[in-house]
Amino acid sequence: MSKAVWIKHASQLVTLASEHRGPRTKEAMSELSIIEDGSIWLENEIIQAIGTTDELQIKYADRIDSAEIIDASGKLVTPGLVDPHTHVVYGGSREREFELRLEGATYMDIMNAGGGIHATSRMTREATEEKIFVQTEKRLDSFLAHGVTSIEGKSGYGLNLETEIKQLRVMRRLQQEHPIDIVPTFMGAHAVPSDFKGKEDQYVDLVVNEMLPRVAHDKLAKFNDVFCEVGVFTPEQSKRILEAGKTLGLTPKIHADEIESYGGAELAAEVGAISAEHLLKVSDMGIAAMAKKGVIACLLPATALYLRETAARGREMIDAGVPVAISTDCNPGSSPTTSMPLVMNLACISMRLTPAESLCAATYNAACAIEIEDKVGSLEVGKQADIVLWNVSNYQQLQYLFGVNHVNSVWKKGVKVVG
Repeated sequence: MSKAVWIKHASQLVTLASEHRGPRTKEAMSELSIIEDGSIWLENEIIQAIGTTDELQIKYADRIDSAEIIDASGKLVTPGLVDPHTHVVYGGSREREFELRLEGATYMDIMNAGGGIHATSRMTREATEEKIFVQTEKRLDSFLAHGVTSIEGKSGYGLNLETEIKQLRVMRRLQQEHPIDIVPTFMGAHAVPSDFKGKEDQYVDLVVNEMLPRVAHDKLAKFNDVFCEVGVFTPEQSKRILEAGKTLGLTPKIHADEIESYGGAELAAEVGAISAEHLLKVSDMGIAAMAKKGVIACLLPATALYLRETAARGREMIDAGVPVAISTDCNPGSSPTTSMPLVMNLACISMRLTPAESLCAATYNAACAIEIEDKVGSLEVGKQADIVLWNVSNYQQLQYLFGVNHVNSVWKKGVKVVG
């Protein structure tokens, strides 16, 4: 039995508690359920009680002397952040491509010349499983230091069965050995390997007939993702891959409409995807289809900034009734960041989300996008004790004072892991 922890006198305790279940839309994204002079009691990895400091002082009067007491005076307390879209497991680095883009090359120019995803694929194939583990562990440490307590991780830098499995095995080991919870996604359809150029349908056959069955049999992933984009996978190929995953029990996700408007959002609605990612070039019809089917828009403003592209239309999506989540898109080519606080800032600045909507998109809705909202994403009795204390006094300051890591301390399953 772990020692009880009592966090008291929070300037604002943002719980995001609600009777509503499922991803939040429109006005519900701004309902933060804030407790002034807030207090929270943690024990056995779980949140046991929430209320004002006076309320918990009375409730636990006979146990306070045996608890670890954390004075959160002047501080903001929130759920641990959730990052629902990362490519965090990979080998090597691609800083030279950053320079190439500044000299005028586009993301697709670099990829078509054998760089981009293909370059990381080569480095990930060559790296040992242990080396990838060590590299990724350092990234997860950085995520944790920025208040992130749960993430999604995609494969997709193998593009062959052996290396895709290697990436997913690294995630499984990290889930066991690192404090952060990792939800795995299979993304063998991240790109068409160079040796399948002109034989794209044969690669789709490989994904559908060999990779997906192995991943499902070994229970290595929860989701199945595909890069539906001009020059990558067509909507028809993408649908085949996603439907094949569904028959094996893998929930669909889709990289949609990032470089060009290509019907990816509409396809997400058609196949019942839990989320559509990127959406920089999404059509009005795509937004309407996602709103109708409740597909979560997972928006990546740091990627748009890094590629010097106009950010996704987050404000319009929320107003249209699309549930919105946000993510770092941590990856070596288009968003090598682990800072969800920066992503929350950018969601406000470049996509016109309000500070409240941004926080909801980085916690509860993000948890919904990877189907873990039953245990994280909000502070409620019975949920996992994943909590962040911030060196600001209210949630508006978290977004207003941008480009700064305001984390004071982080608890994961009731244990302090940062601070």
